Amino acid sequence: MEVSFLELKSKQVINTVDGKCLGHITDVIFDVVTACTLGFIVPQPNQGFWGMFRSNRELFIPYNCVCKIGVDVILVELYIDETPPQSKPPQSRDRGRPNVITLDNGKYTKQR
Repeated sequence: MEVSFLELKSKQVINTVDGKCLGHITDVIFDVVTACTLGFIVPQPNQGFWGMFRSNRELFIPYNCVCKIGVDVILVELYIDETPPQSKPPQSRDRGRPNVITLDNGKYTKQR
């Protein structure tokens, strides 16, 4: 199947993991020695406020993560690490006995 860069650029990239639209392809990366496509570049999602204050961060999608290139969209399976900021550890209110505070799956829990 032959596809030009202009055709790829007009297609939306959809992540099948979470169903989010990642945007449109802005660049294609390929290896000149082997003449193989390595991946695509799309603007990183959730950047900026109404397009203002947008940084120049980009997201690289390896070609082996591409599931299907269709007529209208490109489906990719990409696991983007979006870890929420960790909460602050709970403060000890008992002055008598010490509390043990453990971190489990990104959340702090208090044990006695």
